[in-house]
Amino acid sequence: MVEGNNGSSCCGKKGPGYATPIEAMKGPRESLIYVTCVYNGTGIEKPDYLGTVDVDPDSATYSQVIHRMRVPHIGDELHHSGWNSCSSCHGDPSASRRFLVLPSLLSSRVYIVDTLTDPRAPSLHKAVEPNEIAEKTGLAYPHTSHCLASGDIMISCLGDPQGNAKGNGFLLLDSEFNVKGRWEKPGHSPAFGYDYWYQPRHKTMISSSWGAPCAFSKGFDLQHVKDGLYGRHLSVYSWPDGELKQTLDLGESGLLPLEIRFLHDPSKDTGYVGCALTSNMVRFFKQDDGSWNHELAISVEPLKVKNWILPEMPGLITDFLISLDDRFLYFVNWLHGDIRQYNITDPAKPVLTGQLWVGGLLQKGSDVVYVDGEGKEAQIDVPLVKGNRLRGGPQMIQLSLDGKRLYVTNSLFSVWDNQFYGQDLIKKGSHMLQIDVDTENGGLAINPNFFVDFGTEPDGPALAHEMRYPGGDCTSDIWV
Repeated sequence: MVEGNNGSSCCGKKGPGYATPIEAMKGPRESLIYVTCVYNGTGIEKPDYLGTVDVDPDSATYSQVIHRMRVPHIGDELHHSGWNSCSSCHGDPSASRRFLVLPSLLSSRVYIVDTLTDPRAPSLHKAVEPNEIAEKTGLAYPHTSHCLASGDIMISCLGDPQGNAKGNGFLLLDSEFNVKGRWEKPGHSPAFGYDYWYQPRHKTMISSSWGAPCAFSKGFDLQHVKDGLYGRHLSVYSWPDGELKQTLDLGESGLLPLEIRFLHDPSKDTGYVGCALTSNMVRFFKQDDGSWNHELAISVEPLKVKNWILPEMPGLITDFLISLDDRFLYFVNWLHGDIRQYNITDPAKPVLTGQLWVGGLLQKGSDVVYVDGEGKEAQIDVPLVKGNRLRGGPQMIQLSLDGKRLYVTNSLFSVWDNQFYGQDLIKKGSHMLQIDVDTENGGLAINPNFFVDFGTEPDGPALAHEMRYPGGDCTSDIWV
C-alpha cells in the first residue's frame, strides 16, 4: 500500500512488515523462500509451480524444495510476484500480508496465492482469467505487482492480447482481486512496459521498458531492436494519479532498461535502472526544478569472444537490487556469469567492492572463449558447488534483510534460456545458490553447503526464476 491522495500515510500501528528499511534489517533471519518454477518451454507438459525452499541452516531439510504449489494450467510462464500488502502499511493493524500476487507472463493469467494459512505449503486462493483482464482493460502480459493505499493491486502489463507494445499499461485489481480497470489516465500509457517503482514522498512513479511481447516472446533478435520493438525509455508518472509527466530517453547506452528501483529511504529522490543489452546501470534523479534526469553510473564493457553468435558479448544485466540501508547495489551479468557488489554511499559514484563468477558462457568447458587485452584466448574458472557444475548464468537475486546473504537463480525466460544456454539449462534445469556477503569491507563468497538442484524435481528439470520471502524483502516492499 502507499500513501493516500492527501499525502498522508494510510496506516496506524503494527500492520505488515516494518516501520522503516533500517528496522527491517533487524528482522528475523529468513527460513523459507518462495521461487517461481517453470516447465513452459522445456518440453515437459506440466504446469508451472511455486516452490518453497527451506533456507534454515538448522533444519533437516535445509537447501531442499519442501513444497510445490502447482498451478492448474499448462503454459503460463510464472515470472514475477508481489504482495497484497507490504511495509508501506506497517501502521495499519487491519492490513495483512496474506496473498502473493503471481502473474503469468505468457498466458496473462494472475494467480492469487494464500501464504499465511501455511507458509511452508502455500495454496491457490483465486485465479484472475486473461479473458476478463482483456475484456475490461485491453491488457495482457502482466509483470510487476505492487499494492496501493486503497487496497487495490497494480500490475504492469507489457502489451495487448495480440502482443503489441502499444497496448501496454497498468492493471488495477481491487482488494478481492476483481478487475477494476487501468491505473494510468486515458492516453497516458508508456511506449513500452516492464517494471516500475514508486516514491510517494516525491509523488512519482517511474516505469521501465523491455519490449513488444510479439518480439521477446519468440526469442531475442537484434533486428527487432533496430526495428524499434524494444525500449530505451523511462516513463515518469505523477503518483498516485497516473499522469505521464515526462519521458526520459536513455539513448543508445540505455537499451532494454529492465529492473528499476528507487533507494529505500523514502526521502531520497534517486534510483537506478539496469539496461540489459548495453549492460549499463543508469542513475535517475530529481532536479531542482522538479523534473527528472539521468546519467550513466556503471558500465560493463562487452568482451571480445570467439565461437559465439556475435564478435562481442554484452554482460546482459538482467536483475539488480539495493540493500535496505542503501549502502550496496548488487547486479548480475547473465551472459558473462558474474555477480557484482558496489558501494553506493555516494549514489553518483558507485565503487566496485565485490565480484564473483557463478556460471556464464565463458566458464571453462564452454565452447565460447573471450580474447583478453593481449589477444590471448581465455576462459573463467567457476567453482563446483557440492560437486555440481554451475549451469546457465546468474539471473534473479534476492538479499536477506540484514544484507549478509544473497540468493541466486539462473533462469531468465524459457525461450531466452533455450536460445542462449540451450540444452544445458533446459534439459538439466536450474539451481539456486546462496552467496555470503561481507557488509563491512565488501566481498562475495559462495556458501559451499547450499545448492538447490531443480534438475532433480519430481516432474523433471524445472527453470527457477524470482524469489520471495514470506515476510517481504528489499524488492517487494516500499516505504512511505
